[in-house]
Formats: sequence, structure tokens, C-alpha cells
Amino acid sequence: MVKLFLPVLIFLSLFASVVQGAILLIEVDAPIHPITSEYIRQAIDRAEKEDVKLLIIQLNTPGGLDSSMREIISRILSSKIPVATYVSPSGARAASAGFFIGIACDLFVMAPGTNTGAAHPVGISITGQQMDKTMEEKVLQDSISYIKTIAEKRGRNVQAAVRAVKESTSYTEKEALENKLIDYIASNINDLIGYFDGKKIKRFDGQEILLSLKDEPLITMPMSKRQKFLITISNPNFAYILLMLGLLGLYFEFSNPGAILPGVLGGISLLLAIFAFQILPINYVGLLLILLAIGLLILEVKVQSYGVLTVGGIIAMIIGSMMLVNSPLPELRPSIHIIIPVAISLSLIFLFLIILVVKAHMRRAITGREGLIGETGTAQTDLNPSGKVFVHGEIWNAEAPEFIPKGTKVQVVEVLNGLKIRVKKAQAN
Repeated sequence: MVKLFLPVLIFLSLFASVVQGAILLIEVDAPIHPITSEYIRQAIDRAEKEDVKLLIIQLNTPGGLDSSMREIISRILSSKIPVATYVSPSGARAASAGFFIGIACDLFVMAPGTNTGAAHPVGISITGQQMDKTMEEKVLQDSISYIKTIAEKRGRNVQAAVRAVKESTSYTEKEALENKLIDYIASNINDLIGYFDGKKIKRFDGQEILLSLKDEPLITMPMSKRQKFLITISNPNFAYILLMLGLLGLYFEFSNPGAILPGVLGGISLLLAIFAFQILPINYVGLLLILLAIGLLILEVKVQSYGVLTVGGIIAMIIGSMMLVNSPLPELRPSIHIIIPVAISLSLIFLFLIILVVKAHMRRAITGREGLIGETGTAQTDLNPSGKVFVHGEIWNAEAPEFIPKGTKVQVVEVLNGLKIRVKKAQAN
């Protein structure tokens, strides 16, 4: 038994040593929000569990939410293993929240042709409106104090870091290195690993460690399928389309009860949109304008406005859509090239469906009791004043205001209680 299990134990020990000595790499190419925060924090958890030598966050972000940024930084500062931010590939940036994250890491590295900084906070209230001057100043001072604390502990240039926050200064990779904001300019991951191999670094708690990275395997940790799905629906363009489809599906279901499928799809789309709006800074005035637009389109069918309400509805839909997401970052706002065609198309679809519903309500009934009125039949007996008539494929008890002989063509004028109808002589064609 010992001979049988010995090779297995040796294999497992070798495998464990490979994992424990590895370098873990994750790629974040998205705004900083709860999903990217979860991904980074999970990577740090895994890195600690497997005792890797270094976690590298390859970062390309325009910035994002302050709350998510602080979650990430808090986890980085408490990490038991070193964490490096690598702004890459060329053309990438670590702006706003990304700058804070880079400054907080043990190593801050940039690729050629990248930039960082522009970290001035943009205050947005819970209603999606801009904060007043007093609140903006409070937020700014809080951000300055935050970056000062992190930069000082990491041994980075405090004045240059404060300028990025206070004056929205952005630095190229060369400027960042000259100002001692970053530790190195690396052309690729291997260059980064090779440069820091054998170098001592100082952790946030003051402890000094020696990095031993040579010949260590590089392990990539991709996002989970769930995280990729949530990243997709949190895209502002996709979230906006989901909102529009949700409203359209629910309207169709309410106007045509029993259709089921539009209601189910509309409900799912609306719930997914609501989830995305928890990540995005929503302006509720914009949302109310979209709802007002739908109301104006409904009124157009009821009120003869000669198209004024329709035009007003389309304008309200477009303006509301443009105001819906209030963010200084273009990546967190729906594109105008998506908003205009979707808003106009949806307005016209709403109007078309409303017209169909109104026409259906105004159309004469062709089934049931109401469907008999106006139908033509034949008197089966003399009507004096009562008798029987054959109408709509059935024999009915009937009465007439005058004598009508058997065989005469009659027309239904009213459906009475007790399965009885009132008729009159049909007019000759």
C-alpha cells in the first residue's frame, strides 16, 4: 500500500509546490464597479490561499465607483501576498479610480504608451444630480486625504499624487516614473517579472520581503462565466436597451392579457436593467421623462393633438434617455448613436401598438351577445309579436314591434334577457 500511494503523494507535493510558487495574473479591462471589485478580491483570496509569489492586475480602466474602488484598495492593503498593478497594453490607462488602485499596490508599473491620473472626484447625488459646492469640496478633501495616506505609506510622490486628484493632472508613463508615482516601465509581463526578480520591496505594514520570481510559472485567472455575464449587462448601452425592451414587453402584456411571452421577456429584461442600474449612476429625472414619453404617446390616441403629443413623446424619450445615466465617464453612459435610433423606434412601436388596441376596442363585436346585433336572419314562425327566428346559425326566441310573417328577412336590433332577441324587418338591398 505504501509503494502504491508514494508516487501519488510525490505528484501531489510537486503540483502543490508549482501552485504555491506561481505568479497569478488577472486582466481588468472595464470600469471599476461591484463586478470588477468582486473579481479582484477573489483573485487576492486565491493568491493568499495558494501562497503565490506575486499577483499582477493588468489594468485598463477609465475609473468608476468610489465605493468599489475603496473595497479593492482595502483588500489590497490587507493582502498577505504582494500585489502589482500593470497598466497595459499600450494605449491603456488607469484613470481616476484606477490611479488610486495603482498607488495602493506594492508595485505600480506601466507599459509604454499608457497614462494614469485624472483622479478628480465627480460628486453625483443619489438622485443622479450634481452635488452642491459644499458637498463637492468635502468629497474632494476626503479624496486628497485618502491619496496622501496611501502614497506616503507606499513611498510615492505625495505632491504629484495630490495634483492628480486636486487638478485632474494626467501623467504619461515617463512622467509618472519621473515623478516617482510608478516603479517601472515594462514592455510586457516577462519584462516586469524579470526586473523585479531578486528585488526587495516594502509592504504596507512596513515589512520588507525579497521577491523571487525567476522561472516561476505564470497562471492566468479569467473571470467566471457569471462575472462575464454581469459585466455584459452592466454595459450602459445594453442596460438601456434592456430597459426599453422591458417597458415595451410589459406594455404589450398589459394591453393584451394572456399573451404571456411578452410579459415574461419584458419582466426579465426590466429586472436585468434594474440590476445594471444599481451599478450605474442613474438620474431619476431621466427615468421619469421616459415614463412621461410613454404617457404622451398613449394620450395621442385619445386626444386629437394633430401629432403634437407624438412629437413631444419622442422628444421626452430622447432627452430622458440622454439624461438616464449621469456619469462623467463616457464608458458609463449610453452612446448617443444607440439612444436616438432606439428611442425613436420604440416611440413609434408604442404608438403603433396603442393605435391597434384602440381600433380593436372600437371595432364592432362579432361574437357573443353583442355580435348578434345587426345580424340578418329569417322568421321561422309568424312574429305577432313573438315567435322564432333563425339567425347566426341558431334558432332564437324573438319579438318584434310589428307583425312579421313567416319567411320574412329580419335584422337583430337588441339582445334581451332570457336568450331572447328583438328584431325588425330587414331593409331590402
